[in-house]
Amino acid sequence: MARGFILTTFLFILILSTFVVINRFFFENLLDFGKSSIISNYVPILPSIHINASAPTSETEEEIRILLGISTVAEQYQRRNFLRLVYNTQSTIGAKIDVKFVFCNLTNEEQKILVSLEIMRYDDIIILNCKENMNNGKTYTYFSSLPDMFKDSSNIEPYPPYHYVVKADDDTYFRLDALVESLRPLPREDLYYGYVIPCSSMNPFQRYMSGMGFLVSWDIVEWIKDSDIPKSHLDGPEDRVFGDWLHFGGRGKNRFNAKWSMYNYPEPPSSCTHDLWPNTIAVHLLKTRAKWIKTLTYFNVTKNVKASKLYHID
Repeated sequence: MARGFILTTFLFILILSTFVVINRFFFENLLDFGKSSIISNYVPILPSIHINASAPTSETEEEIRILLGISTVAEQYQRRNFLRLVYNTQSTIGAKIDVKFVFCNLTNEEQKILVSLEIMRYDDIIILNCKENMNNGKTYTYFSSLPDMFKDSSNIEPYPPYHYVVKADDDTYFRLDALVESLRPLPREDLYYGYVIPCSSMNPFQRYMSGMGFLVSWDIVEWIKDSDIPKSHLDGPEDRVFGDWLHFGGRGKNRFNAKWSMYNYPEPPSSCTHDLWPNTIAVHLLKTRAKWIKTLTYFNVTKNVKASKLYHID
């Protein structure tokens, strides 16, 4: 009888233990399943993050807008076509640069036909209402004409139409990306920028900027149009006369001397020259095709020529 009771008790305990183990296993798996279901359907709520929400785009007023006006004469057709190759194969980021060729009134039928064809094809010419000249007011006519040329009566275009206006010689090579980078930290008002004369000077307030290529902000362009100071002083070397205007008008309080990133071609050597170097913004006095080719070769301007079965350049 005792043995039967003990056996029965043992079996009961065994069954009870088995039931507890099975239920514990089932409960833990059910709990894990519930946890996994909750986690897989949980979407964390994070604060909204706007990366560069106010950063400028290519369409905003923060984009640097530059008018590069190349002073030339109407009959220089080949020179203009060459310079189109030089400038239209350059690209810049965060800037809009319009390269225009600037000269005075056309004087014969050939010019009227050929220049008209250029305008139809390239739309990159400004014809000033003046008689062609170098030191008798052409620079004044150029700057003073721009506000009316680019006036937007509909107020659709951004203002100013250009932050900076350049007057450049047609024997100067500007590296546009280097120009833009040098302008980024500079003021966009009352700015006078270039290669200060004399060559030995590093003080932009001493005299004036070389005619190889100088730049002013748009507010100075508007001042030239409206002020009586430039109108009364037109004759003389254009770069020096321009500096006189700003001096007597108290303009150009922000000045930037781009020397020695701007310089004359190294040959023949002088106090205004040095060797070609990587930090170049502009090279002046490229009077021959050979000097242009040596300069363009140094800066490896054809490095991005794409490979093609149509040609080989050894």
